[in-house]
Amino acid sequence: MALLEDGPLSARDISGAAGIPEKEVYPHLEHIQRSLLRERRRLIVSPAVCKKCGFVFKKRRRLTRPGKCPVCRSETLVEPLFAIRARDPLT
Repeated sequence: MALLEDGPLSARDISGAAGIPEKEVYPHLEHIQRSLLRERRRLIVSPAVCKKCGFVFKKRRRLTRPGKCPVCRSETLVEPLFAIRARDPLT
């Protein structure tokens, strides 16, 4: 959680900093997301973007990286980024 408070990171960045495989990062992110519900903070997810056509995966609920773009079928994607931010007092 401390890594995510410093700024947006990809799962690959978190994997390198924590010394765990990238596949193991996603269950930890889901746990962090559930844990933050009790606090005044939340997990911010910047969605993945297709580098070829610019499609933004903004409706995607899963935290994992998508395999390919549904529009152009390209596999060159900008990874989603994760950060922890304070929740707005009005929500």
